[in-house]
Amino acid sequence: MTYDFKTLSHPDFEDLVRDLLGKHFSVTFEAFSAGPDQGIDGRHSKAGKTAILQAKHYAGSPFPTLKAAMKKERSSIDALHPDKYLLATSVSLTPARKKALSTTIGPALKDERDIFGQSDLNGLLRAFPDVEKSHIKLWLSSSGILDRVLHAAAHAFAAITRAEIEAKVKVYAQNPSFSQSATKLEEQHVLIISGPPGVGKTTLAEMLAYAYLAEGWDLIPIMNLTDGFVAINDTKKQVFIFDDFLGRIALDRQALSMKDSELARFLRRVKSSPNARFILTTRAYIFEEARRVSEHLADHRLDVTKYVLDVGIYTRRIRARILYNHLSVAGTDSSHIRALVETGTIEKIVDHKNYNPRIIEWMTDKLHSHGIDASEYPTEFLATLNNPSRLWDIAFRNHIDARSRHLLYTLFFCEEFGEDLAEVRVSFEALHAYLCQKYGQTRDPKDFEESVKILEGGFINIRGTKISYINPSFRDYMADYLRDGAMLRDFVTPAARFGWAKAIWRFAARSRDAGTTDPELAKAFIPIAPMLSGTSIEKDEWFGAVGSGSGRLELLLQLWTHSQSDAFAEAAFAMAENTGVSWRAWRDGTNLIELTANLRDGGYYDNFPNPERLAHRLESLVAEILRSGVDTDDLELMSDAVEEAKPLLSSDLIRATQTAIQSEIERAGQRAADTDSESTLEERIGSLSKLAPRADVPSDRLDQAIAAITDRIRAIEEEAEKEDGPDFTPPKPEVDVFDDAQLRDLFALLLTD
Repeated sequence: MTYDFKTLSHPDFEDLVRDLLGKHFSVTFEAFSAGPDQGIDGRHSKAGKTAILQAKHYAGSPFPTLKAAMKKERSSIDALHPDKYLLATSVSLTPARKKALSTTIGPALKDERDIFGQSDLNGLLRAFPDVEKSHIKLWLSSSGILDRVLHAAAHAFAAITRAEIEAKVKVYAQNPSFSQSATKLEEQHVLIISGPPGVGKTTLAEMLAYAYLAEGWDLIPIMNLTDGFVAINDTKKQVFIFDDFLGRIALDRQALSMKDSELARFLRRVKSSPNARFILTTRAYIFEEARRVSEHLADHRLDVTKYVLDVGIYTRRIRARILYNHLSVAGTDSSHIRALVETGTIEKIVDHKNYNPRIIEWMTDKLHSHGIDASEYPTEFLATLNNPSRLWDIAFRNHIDARSRHLLYTLFFCEEFGEDLAEVRVSFEALHAYLCQKYGQTRDPKDFEESVKILEGGFINIRGTKISYINPSFRDYMADYLRDGAMLRDFVTPAARFGWAKAIWRFAARSRDAGTTDPELAKAFIPIAPMLSGTSIEKDEWFGAVGSGSGRLELLLQLWTHSQSDAFAEAAFAMAENTGVSWRAWRDGTNLIELTANLRDGGYYDNFPNPERLAHRLESLVAEILRSGVDTDDLELMSDAVEEAKPLLSSDLIRATQTAIQSEIERAGQRAADTDSESTLEERIGSLSKLAPRADVPSDRLDQAIAAITDRIRAIEEEAEKEDGPDFTPPKPEVDVFDDAQLRDLFALLLTD
């Protein structure tokens, strides 16, 4: 691969040259900061002799520019009196050009072969591929790799542009977290990237995913675990990425238990696969709370903690590089940069206790720095660091109109990773009409289109037909802003979709410290109770067809618990007895068993009217699901739930579960023949071995089933070949001394041509 080095910043190029020439000469060059360096970008001293290295990054510039720069450096080079002087440049050189540079540099240059041009550096990269691999920004930003990433992104990241991918690579500041996380991912096949909001978790996950793409792996971003189970294939090289995987799960035991058992299963599934890798990100406080309340995430046998990497720690040099990269790529006005440098604000930003890459991105973006005078820029930058909520608060409260705020309210209760524009419009129109009527605001048929135009690029992203918040930090801001019981009650009445209504209640439950899950909020749902149950023809397209049956039923029971209103009890009965509702094993089976047990237990739904009638109906639904045929994984989960709640369940349901287990073992051979995943089959053996005693299956029949599955595993082993992931050589460790002078020198580069 041949590079022109145009995608590297000045500091990135200097790092590369030090490592590359150090490898070539088998020495270690002492690093110096970029900027007015008196001719020194690297130094090596031994036995009283000193070698000086200088890097000149003029990719794309004409040769006379480089020659003129070296003429200015002549006096500094002469003053150094080095025993050996080395020059490396990204400019393409010919023998004649090297001779001209030799004359310009003077007696410090002992040999023209100590001048390394663009082609020389590419030759050294071919000779030392480990150096190439250790500088990920170099090869990730190459044309061939970008094309591969862009091709994957066309279906993986919803039409992200090449410019956006290039910008992400350029602003990324390589740091030890990359090689550390890559090592963990290869060792365990699973990596959970944890840290505070805005520290770069998603960026690190994307850089890792791009690295695997560069090695020919398939990238599979998922927004739920079901997508992961459907897509995983042991015969293919696949890297899964699940961003903010716990962000939408309410952190109470009942809600989390529905998700984390699936997560534990998928983690084990990936670990047992020869060719799968799984990258997850989560905010640190959410992950710690999830581990506290979750049996599966806390299970020592899964030992999930060893996959966790906290990326919230950056050295001073890395912080400075992140700021430098953002100022450079965003094209921040030089007058603004000069103000930061001359007022000493650069040091204050880099050392600030609230330093955060997300704030850096915001404050260096021309869209957000526009309108701030250069003289005020340092003050505004520090004020935002002192109070990060200013990022959004002023703009949200003062810079947009009511209709735009109504759209942002709507999006908070839509799918976090993007909702179809048509569905968002339905929820917006209902909420907007209600709020305008209640508070005497004007309303226009074009308000949705106009709001989208106003907000796009500043508050929201439009990707194809999907709309979402532009930044996770804005969702965090809205979460604080919406912790208001009265406001949430206003949102309930015009709810136009089940998912939107459920999201309101779910958010209220997570914000219970603010007292929002009170009886008054629950009672606000009474007018839409028939629609929640799917029994009303009004809005049935939105309420009746969306969401799992057990999810809607559980919401109705929760609302009854907090309000004691008969309207929710009646809706729950109507929901359970509605023959038009579809019940599925993977989304309803376990939950219906748990709801049945809770109704009979007396603790969860104390005083619920005629709980036995509802419990009996739910058991009938579970039995119907079991008779319709259930996958082994779902059957195991349902059987586990039955075993746990056995004293509270009828003998009919227990027998139905046993019959389903017997049937699953009888057809084990047929199902094995239709399965291409070795690890899935191995898990199936474990599941059937656990289930067989519960249904009194004879041991010889179980042995026959296991033998059939084992035969299939042997056949797959002959076809599958284990693949290793990318081998990233970590940069050499060095003492990270980065003083104020080096800091100022770095940013001085942005003020010169």
